[in-house]
Amino acid sequence: MNVEQIIKMITRTIMRRAVNGGINAGINAVSGKGQKQANNGGGRPAQGQNGAKQAKQAMRMMRRMNKM
Repeated sequence: MNVEQIIKMITRTIMRRAVNGGINAGINAVSGKGQKQANNGGGRPAQGQNGAKQAKQAMRMMRRMNKM
């Protein structure tokens, strides 16, 4: 392997982890995971972990569709 190829591979890996970490943090913040919310004002219960899982699954599906 070339040194250039190794550097690109490492850079891609680090960037992928950073972007995925930011996406996960954003999804958790939007879905309200980790917050104690009985109601969000509209009579609907807070999404909690199920909302975070659904949002992550939707993001995965969108990424998969974008690759095609």
